[in-house]
Parts: sequence; C-alpha cells; structure tokens
Amino acid sequence: MEANSVFLASGLSLLTAPLLVGLFLSFAMEWLLQPRAIVFWRRPFPLLCLHVGSFILLFSLSLLVFWRPWFALGVVLAFQLLLVLVNNAKYHSMREPFLIYDFEYFTDAIKHPRLYLPFFGIYKAILAAIGFLGVVTLGLSLETSLLDTSDWHYGLVIFCIIVISSALIVIGVVSNKVKMTLLPEEDFLRVGQVAFLWLYGMEHLFFKPSQASVRMSLTDDSLHERLLPCSSLPNVVVVQSESFFDVRKDYDLLKLGVLAQFDNICQESVQFGRLSVPAWGANTIRTESAFLTGLPARFFGVHQFSPYRYFMKHQPFTLAHALKEQGYRTICIHPYEASFYFRDRLYPQLGFDDFIDINAFSSDQKEGQYIGDVALAEKVAEILAEAEQPLFVFVITMENHGPLHLEQPLVTDKKLFYKMGKQPEGCDDLTVYARHLHNADKMAYMLHEQLQHNAREGVLCWYGDHVPIMADVYNGLGEPSGLTDYFVWSSKHNNASTNTFSKEGQKMDVSDLAALVLEQVIEKNM
Repeated sequence: MEANSVFLASGLSLLTAPLLVGLFLSFAMEWLLQPRAIVFWRRPFPLLCLHVGSFILLFSLSLLVFWRPWFALGVVLAFQLLLVLVNNAKYHSMREPFLIYDFEYFTDAIKHPRLYLPFFGIYKAILAAIGFLGVVTLGLSLETSLLDTSDWHYGLVIFCIIVISSALIVIGVVSNKVKMTLLPEEDFLRVGQVAFLWLYGMEHLFFKPSQASVRMSLTDDSLHERLLPCSSLPNVVVVQSESFFDVRKDYDLLKLGVLAQFDNICQESVQFGRLSVPAWGANTIRTESAFLTGLPARFFGVHQFSPYRYFMKHQPFTLAHALKEQGYRTICIHPYEASFYFRDRLYPQLGFDDFIDINAFSSDQKEGQYIGDVALAEKVAEILAEAEQPLFVFVITMENHGPLHLEQPLVTDKKLFYKMGKQPEGCDDLTVYARHLHNADKMAYMLHEQLQHNAREGVLCWYGDHVPIMADVYNGLGEPSGLTDYFVWSSKHNNASTNTFSKEGQKMDVSDLAALVLEQVIEKNM
C-alpha cells in the first residue's frame, strides 16, 4: 500500500508541471478570442470546473495515446488554438462564435473545401498542416515515452486524473445555474468558449420543442378547410435566392438598374419589403427551415442552429406537405451536391416528390463558381412546360454563394454598376456581388414572364436567405442591417395599381412568408 502511494506521488509530481503550465496557457489563450469573454476569475465556480475538467480530461486522453507528458500538452493546446482560430474566422465572417454543431464543418471542409477554407485562409490551413506535422515529428523524437521506463504505475496515475477531471465536469454541468439565452454571442461572452460548447451541448441533448402544432403555424383550421382540390390551382414557384438583399438600400453606390426588374415586380406584387432572417453571411438552412415550416427559429431552441440535423429525427409539417395534400406535385431544385446538409435524405420527409441537384446541369451553365441563376430559370421553364398538374417548385440558388473574393471583378463591371462610374476603393467583392445580383434580377424577370404567360395561373415568391460575406466592404462602408428582401407576386394581381403598400414595402419575418404564399392559393380557390 505504501509502495503504491509512493508510485502515485512520484507519478503526479512528473505530471504536475505540464498540467499547471497547460492550465495557465489554456486560460491565457482566451485573450485571443473574438469576441473576448469575461475573464475567468469572474465566472461562477461551476464554469471554472467545466474548463479545468475539460482540459485535464483531454490532457489525460492525449497522454494515454502518446505517453509523453509535454507532447500530450502540446497536442491539447494545439487543438484549443485551432478552435480559437476557427472561432475568430467564423465570428469575423458571420458575427457568431463557434457552436457545438460546427464541429461537423471540419469534415464538410474536407468534402467541400471551396465553401469553407477560403474564409479561414488557404495559406493558413497549409502552413498549419505543415507546422502540425513538424511539431509531431519533433515532439515524438525529443521526449522519451513513459512506456520506455520501468514505472508501470503511470497508468494508474492517469486513470486517477481522468476520474478527477470527469468529476469536475459533472460538478460543472450539474451545479451550473447559468441559463443559456440561445443568443450565441451573449452566452459566449458570459461563460467563455469551453463552457459555451459544453452548455450548448447539454441543451442539444435535453431540449424538447413545445408541442404546438407545426401544421397550425402555416394555416389555421378554417383556412385549411378552404384549401380544396381544384383544377384552377395556380403553379407556385418559390425562390430562395442565395445571399440576396437589396444592397442599394444600405449603400447609395449602385445604380438602380442593378435590380430594375426586381423593382418592377415588387410594384406588381401582393406584398413586398424587407425580411428578417435568422442567419448572417451563411447558415442558409436556418432561413430555409423557418420558411418551409412557418415556425420562427426560436421554436426549435438550440436546434435552430442546425435544424436539418434535428429534422432527420423529428419530421416537421411544411409548406410542401400543405400543398401536396391539395394535389400539387412538389419539386425542389438546388444546383449543388444532393448530400449537402442531408438534403437527399431529408427532402422526401419535408414533403418533396422530386429533388433536382447539380447532376441536372452542365459545367457550361456556370456563372462564376456555381450554376447560374439564368440556367435555373430555364430549368423551371422546362418543368412548367411539361406539367400536367399544379406544381410547387422550390428553388435554392447558388450563383451568389461566396467566397466572393475568389472571383475577380470585371473591368466593365467596375464602371457599369456604380453611380459614379467607377468602383470605390476596397469594393472588389461588392462589384462581383453586383454582377451576380444583376443575374438574379434576370432570373426573377424570366420566372415572372413564365408564370405570367402559362395557361395555369401562378404565384411567385422570392426572398434572400441572408446577406453575403463581404468583410472588407463592411469594414469600409459599415455593416448592413442584416435584413434581406422579398416579394410575393400573383398573376391574378399583376397590376401595380392593385398594390396598396408603400414604396418601401412591408417588413416581415421569414417564418410568416409561407402563410402569405398559401393565402394566394386559397384566394384562387374561393
């Protein structure tokens, strides 16, 4: 017994120095974070337990793999530094700290590097990989493994440390009384990065949405009863336009002609205006799910940040279901890989009969990095021409998806889109964005004309999923409001004189937009 105590004491003494140094550096590293959380000594004790326990647990597990204390410490600190850098890159682009759900983006970055690595920095990623391999090689060669010694008792020491660190984590979770607001930046500032990830993870495991009917979010019982099958049901086309917002309202730089057709359609629309969306710069599926379900993001609690992962296990009632019940054929078009965001597996559960992905398009239909908006409008025209029953076509565009800085602005565009006849300094991304925005304007016009002249009446809904990532532009011109733009147009009300709304339109939340679309279908069947 005494011998075991001596072994334990000697083992702990060997590990004390790397543990203390590691804890100090782990807390010090928080000064690199953006936004910078409250200093650790001002946080509640349970939150400190989460941080300390997490660090010691990761250190112990790393030690079990490498059996080199200082090298194990380096691995843990390198992992924390990676989280700090990725967090800062995300916050810089999207005004949101790194979330528990964002760990899956590490694998997505490997599958779809163009969508992620440019925001982190391609050269940074390459240098980090080279540096990591160099440190691993150096660390393994310079430090002697504990397994090469005769001190077998280090396994017992590590086991004890794992038990202690796990106990600290349990204490931190169980006794924590800091309620999460589910406003990520606010929560992050209050609790720090490590506790933030833990507590949002706990919310993910135990949160259950209220039992309110999703069906009721789209239409009440009386409206649903009026949705009767009818041969005169209109075709419904909804466009979720990538990164679309009327940039002219935030920056008085661009000519009105950039969105001339959009302006004309708005003046013919049943309703148009600015749209509040639950995303900034990315996270399209948050806006997408709010539109399709008719439920505000907060309804899903912590799952609002990755709703499609939640929908894989909890099937919601959507606009597609509502229209499908009335005899509609429901189609989704998205010119990207079908498996991205689980859409290939999820969309049948969301009520779509068919899902048309990038395989239906050719590379010569690209406009910049992705399939162009005009090509999408042409695809919708093909589908409408072949239709024998009313259609609901949900289009998710890709042309204006970033990273915009991977494209170079054309010399002609620098003169064409700006009121002053030349591009302001530092606005390369804005020029590229304006070119794609003008193509979105063409797409809106083409869809308008298709539905206007189709034998079946039509409803066209258009909205932006979020503002684009243009960090340099925002640094120079100021950040936009974060609102996007929308319209709901009906071929039955296509005269500007019937529009009773002001020139500025009407502001609404994206979760209310599907109900407005349904109203146009209902009205046509009365």
